[in-house]
Amino acid sequence: MDTLPVNIPGFVWAYRFSPEEKTAVRLTNSATVADLTAENCFYWLHLNLVDARVPALLETLDGLTEEAKSALTTHDTHAALTVDEQMLYGTLVDCQRDFAQDTNNLGWLHFAMSDRFIITTRLQPLRSVERARTLIEKNPGKFSRPVDLFELLVIEFQRTLIAIVIELTEELNQIEDIVYDNAPRDERRRLAPVRRTVVRLHRHLRTVLALMRRAAAADEDEMPFGFDDVARRLTSRLETVDHDVYALQDRARLLHEEIDSKQSSETNRHLYLLSIMTAFLLPPTLVTGFFGMNTANPPFAVGDYGTEYAFILIIASIAFAWWLLRRVNIL
Repeated sequence: MDTLPVNIPGFVWAYRFSPEEKTAVRLTNSATVADLTAENCFYWLHLNLVDARVPALLETLDGLTEEAKSALTTHDTHAALTVDEQMLYGTLVDCQRDFAQDTNNLGWLHFAMSDRFIITTRLQPLRSVERARTLIEKNPGKFSRPVDLFELLVIEFQRTLIAIVIELTEELNQIEDIVYDNAPRDERRRLAPVRRTVVRLHRHLRTVLALMRRAAAADEDEMPFGFDDVARRLTSRLETVDHDVYALQDRARLLHEEIDSKQSSETNRHLYLLSIMTAFLLPPTLVTGFFGMNTANPPFAVGDYGTEYAFILIIASIAFAWWLLRRVNIL
């Protein structure tokens, strides 16, 4: 790991690619902007937007339009994709990663690409970008154009979605086993974050798909060389995972409805039992209320058997209530 101070503001990493030599050289922290460019080479510069000097750095880079510079420094939290003047720029959705593990929290990758470079910026570390860097280290000769790097970033995002779908599917399997078990348990609290994650992924994935189709339909004179073929391949990949995410969303919704149905049935059962208890206790309440009225000369007030008579009437009233409920098919 290079521990020297960086010369490029916001520098995370940078690679210089030589298609002829099929090499990818990772630049050190001491590299300058002049080291990015070389004859017959293109570069990938990855920047951290936490550094407030990044906008000033972008002003010094050749080939960036004002719209591309704005796309690289925006704080918008929605996907965007624009083809203009043989450049491609916008914002892609990704998932964040921390020091210990990957997360399902959404993050945003801003990018600008031409035939000579691809520049990416972000606020938080991202899962797909880190895996793309690892693949470049393993197979540097595979990438001969900046559009190949863009395709790699989107493919890694698709693979991230597949990993999340597998993880959420396993979570739904566990919830489903509990929901359909005989022992009633409320799993809505556990299901809620799963549904929220799936809904957010599906919403942003549909947006990326729509933007990719729109960009693929742009004028060929406007788009970077080779992007039309890449866009078709990426659209096909994203549509496949979109079907999986949609199926997961539908399954989570049906599972939530099943939980609500079981909770409603359980509530109805409790109300039924409460109604039965009320029906049983109403006649004894009438008997005890009658014997407790503040009236003169109530029945059985004279003699030693008033309590016994009252107890017998209470038992008889309960038996009568039970017989009546059985007669009308409530019990």
